[in-house]
Amino acid sequence: QVQLVESGGGLVQAGGSLRLSCAASGSIFSINVMGWYRQAPGQQRQLVAIINSGGTTNYVDSVKGRFTISRDHAKNTVYLQMNSLKPADTAVYYCQASVRSRWDDRDYRDYWGQGTQVSVSS
Repeated sequence: QVQLVESGGGLVQAGGSLRLSCAASGSIFSINVMGWYRQAPGQQRQLVAIINSGGTTNYVDSVKGRFTISRDHAKNTVYLQMNSLKPADTAVYYCQASVRSRWDDRDYRDYWGQGTQVSVSS
């Protein structure tokens, strides 16, 4: 089994910054993609940013230039630096990781964290 534990959420004023962290632990042989998603009340979960094992990143248009995703391979950890936060960024943020637990696993399996609340006041 694999566990993802997020931290770093909270309440911040518009224009402020937060840094989210997500550490993966458990039965891990390799991790391919790691990402951050968010879900606002009454809305579907949406992709915010992803990063693959080679460091290639992708962002939803609404956060480009404001958010930066990064990862520490040695720590199996992914980060999301969020700057110039807006009230529209208010949501529960979830991290995701695609993991191979054994060397002979053919496929990657997706795991999710429990979510961390980010609230941005105007």
